[in-house]
Amino acid sequence: MTASTVNQVAIVGAGPYGLAVTSFLRAAGIETHTFGRSMAFWESQMPVGMCLRSSWDASHIADPRDELTLDRYQAASGVELTRPLPLSDFVKYGRWVQKAVVPDLDAREVVNIERDGAGFRLRLDDEDVTTASRVIVATGLAHFAHRPRQFNDLPPDLVAHASEHRDLSRFRGHQVVVIGGGQSAIESAVLLSEAGAQVEVISRAPTVRWLSRSGWLHRRTGVLSRMLYPPSDVGPPVLNQIVARPGLFNLLPRDVRAWVAYRAIRPAASGWLRPRFSQVRLTTGCWTSEAYAIDKHVSLVLNDRTKRFVDHVLLATGYRVDVGQHPILGESILASLDRAHGYPILRTGFESSVPGLHFVGAAAAWSYGPLFRFVSGTGYAADAVTRQVKRRGADQPVR
Repeated sequence: MTASTVNQVAIVGAGPYGLAVTSFLRAAGIETHTFGRSMAFWESQMPVGMCLRSSWDASHIADPRDELTLDRYQAASGVELTRPLPLSDFVKYGRWVQKAVVPDLDAREVVNIERDGAGFRLRLDDEDVTTASRVIVATGLAHFAHRPRQFNDLPPDLVAHASEHRDLSRFRGHQVVVIGGGQSAIESAVLLSEAGAQVEVISRAPTVRWLSRSGWLHRRTGVLSRMLYPPSDVGPPVLNQIVARPGLFNLLPRDVRAWVAYRAIRPAASGWLRPRFSQVRLTTGCWTSEAYAIDKHVSLVLNDRTKRFVDHVLLATGYRVDVGQHPILGESILASLDRAHGYPILRTGFESSVPGLHFVGAAAAWSYGPLFRFVSGTGYAADAVTRQVKRRGADQPVR
């Protein structure tokens, strides 16, 4: 194990949030070192053929001069992108941003972070060690896949989370049950069906909520459209204006914030998936009460006592942030990290109770709202982190 250089700010993660924070900090003249593979989660843990649910204007990775938008990428690449935006094109766009923002990206993974005096000690996947005065954790949802307990004892070749299968064509000719009722469940079911699988979606909800925001008003650029649909595009009209303003969101009582967050991101599927869903069997108002492995198959017992016997179960059951289970956070971090419902409690500039340690992306949603589960939150987060680092000093965390 060798010691490496001391960094002012280490950014852990090279997805949209890591890239945005890097771009803002570097534009402010702050030394940064960014770790991780560019757009790794998007490329390796989302299915081939997927499209982004977010609108075009909500899918730009922020930079301080608005020079790295999807429109600029489209012009620079000479390729006309379709809408909804395919995942493969978004990954290419993200790597274009990365080359512009952080051409010196360190592709090594950070495997452990511990406190080290007034700063932090980071161990990398090659056993190298580096230190930093501040750390921004931008690792996204990769470590927070939610697996309902009734499936805990079943092997991964029979039951897997949706984030664990990139190529769904492997299920051609198989019988597959998809658990869930949101975008991931419906789109995974469509992709499975189109790949030749026999698919059933089982959802607790009484019906699938189809998002109709792709209608004519959402596409227009007038005053009414902007009032109803801010560029961030998270949540239904009125609530989306609150979500788009984290400062306003934070002024609300905690129970109101919880209600707004739930209403803004409750399970739903894009309307453009609906015509492709016709070959998928849908069972609503039900959930799995028991699950067994029998002869390389899965036997499911639902709450209405009906049964299913299938080749595979795909859990499109979302993500639950619990930083206490984050594999890179060491004991010295967790011992001082204030948390609520698994989320770190963040203050000004997305800084946690551990001085100099910031969280952006989904881990910030409890403190700052559901905007930060989406790419459209990158600008606010990157700007807030940069202002806080400049205010406090990159090498002088608050105690």
